[in-house]
Amino acid sequence: MASHVQFLKMNGLGNEFIVIDARKTKPQLGADAVRALASHETGPGCDQFITLEPSPSGADIFMRIHNADGGEVEACGNATRCVGRLLMEETGRANATVETVVGILKASGAGASDMVTVDMGVPKFGWQDIPLSEPFEDTRAIELQIGPIDAPILHTPSVVNVGNPHAIFWVKNDVESYGLDVNGPMLENHMIFPDRANISVAQVHNRGELTLKVWERGVGLTRACGTAACAAAVAAHRVGKCDRKVLVHLPGGDLIIEWRKGDDHILMTGGTELEYAGEIDTNDLSWSKLPDGAAG
Repeated sequence: MASHVQFLKMNGLGNEFIVIDARKTKPQLGADAVRALASHETGPGCDQFITLEPSPSGADIFMRIHNADGGEVEACGNATRCVGRLLMEETGRANATVETVVGILKASGAGASDMVTVDMGVPKFGWQDIPLSEPFEDTRAIELQIGPIDAPILHTPSVVNVGNPHAIFWVKNDVESYGLDVNGPMLENHMIFPDRANISVAQVHNRGELTLKVWERGVGLTRACGTAACAAAVAAHRVGKCDRKVLVHLPGGDLIIEWRKGDDHILMTGGTELEYAGEIDTNDLSWSKLPDGAAG
C-alpha cells in the first residue's frame, strides 16, 4: 500500500522550500529521495528540504534542513522565517521558537501577515569557527582570489559564520558581471573551506544598501539566501562599508538586516509565501498538488 506524506511548498523571496511536518511520524526519505524531490524535473522542486520534528530542547519545533544535493546543513534564514510563519499561524501567537542543529532561533511577526523577523543570533568571525583550513588573524579580508594574479576577477573576501560558512567578495560593478555561475562552484569547494562555503558577490551602494548575488553551498545560484544576506550585512559593517542596518537586494526581493549593537544579534526581516499544499508517495516519489483547503 502506498504511503502518502503531505507537504507545503513555500518560499522566502523565491528561496524555495518543501516543508514536511514530521512531529508525529517521520517519513523515511534519504539523500536520493531529497535530490529527486528537490529537482524541478522530478519533484516539486526546492532549494532546501525542511523536516519539522519535535524539539528536544523545548522550542516550538526542531527544523531539520537538507540542501537540494541531499546533504544536511546547519541553518537557513529564509526557511526559519517560513516555518516561523507557520507556527505563528498554528498557535495564534506573535512569536515562535525554531530549533536547528546550531541552536534556537526566535521568529516574530513584522506587521503584514507574510512578513517575519528572525533573530539569527551572533555571527562568528574566528577562522576556526567559520571554519577555514588555515589560520587567519583577520577574517575581514583573507587571501583568496580567482583569475590572474595581477588582475583577479574576485579577490580578498570577508568570511563569517552565520550558522554556516560564508565568503563575501566586494565588487564595484553589477553583481551579474562576475561569472558566479562558473566561479561559484570552484570557490564553494576551495581547499580553504573544509566544510565548503556559501559564496556571494556584493555591491555596496551606500551606507544602508547593497545588492547581493549568491552561490549557495549544495544548491547553486539561488534567488535568495537569508544567511548570506546576514553575512554580507555584518561583513559590510566590519569593513566600514555600511551601517548596522542594511537593505539587501537579492534576485528574489529585499531583506532588511540589522546587526543589533547592544548584543550583536542579527535580525532579518522579509516576506514569505505559501504556494500550495501537496502529497508525496514515498514508495515511488510521485507527487501531486492538493486542492485548496485539503491539507490536513
